[in-house]
Amino acid sequence: MSDRLAVVLFNLGGPDRLESVQPFLFNLFNDPAIINLPQPLRWVIAKLISSRRAPIAQEIYEMLGGGSPLLANTEAQADALRDAVVAKGCRAGAGGAAEVRCFIAMRYWHPLTEEAVAEVQAWKPDRILLLPLYPQYSTTTTESSIRAWRQAAKKANLAVPTATVCCYPVLDGFVKASAGLLRQSLHTVPAGRRPRVLFSAHGLPQKVIDGGDPYQFQVEQTASAIVDALPDEKFDWTVCYQSRVGPLEWIKPYTEDEIRRAGKEGVPLMVMPIAFVSEHSETLVELDIEYRELAEEAGVPGYERVPTVSSDPFFITGLADLVNETRRSVNGVCAAGGNRFCPGDRQRCAYARLG
Repeated sequence: MSDRLAVVLFNLGGPDRLESVQPFLFNLFNDPAIINLPQPLRWVIAKLISSRRAPIAQEIYEMLGGGSPLLANTEAQADALRDAVVAKGCRAGAGGAAEVRCFIAMRYWHPLTEEAVAEVQAWKPDRILLLPLYPQYSTTTTESSIRAWRQAAKKANLAVPTATVCCYPVLDGFVKASAGLLRQSLHTVPAGRRPRVLFSAHGLPQKVIDGGDPYQFQVEQTASAIVDALPDEKFDWTVCYQSRVGPLEWIKPYTEDEIRRAGKEGVPLMVMPIAFVSEHSETLVELDIEYRELAEEAGVPGYERVPTVSSDPFFITGLADLVNETRRSVNGVCAAGGNRFCPGDRQRCAYARLG
């Protein structure tokens, strides 16, 4: 008899309507992984920032029809992943495929982690696999989601063998899907023009990276793997970072600075999000609208945006392989390859922090 496997997909979440924007932002900034201050000071700061930023953010979500598409996109990925895991398990024939169900745990808006824990508990799985939809590990995303899950599971007395995939920045399916999408976009560039690819990832304050967070290292590894998968394509490339807020110095180069540089040099741009696996405000508004306008103002002779991997078959197949490889792992945290991926100076990686 096959066992019951609950695959829990982690993501940040997004407001489902304009009224949700401020509480979503409050949840975000009240996370100690985002603002590392003691309570009640963090609560006060989160209340202040969310109140001030809500009107601007509401304008962004108005462009998206009044809410984030992230949940619907994640649900589509969850359905595709469940089918792929079952199909691969059946073909493997190793004692029969597990009965699989995918659950979604959003960090800052519904379905929140506590809701996902309750759903998983009601389903009564034999095993749980936590799978972040952040390919590159960071204390601000993956670690925050893992800690929230562990706290909620402990509070609910959910005692089920649980394995966690911490990162998969060079997962074969992820790289193949990304390279395929980039190749399609590159073929739209007029002959004789050598484009520059901006591998754009969400930024982090520099002090987070200086503290040993492996995110930037892993983002760079992803970009290099995608480039290596396209040996016959001719393009320049660089990694850059978007979405910075506040007065702190963030990791560089900034995406907007690279857009301005391309304008000065007369180079067409191909912008590819490599830390996001589904479309949401940072891709559909920031990259598609705001940065496109900046590119036009800067005189960039061409601006194209590569889609996210979303439910690309290569990506979903890669995740399904990952699930089937790790579903019988003992409790603990592991990278996609099963071993520590990050260099030793990245002391805030999952192995050091959560393993």
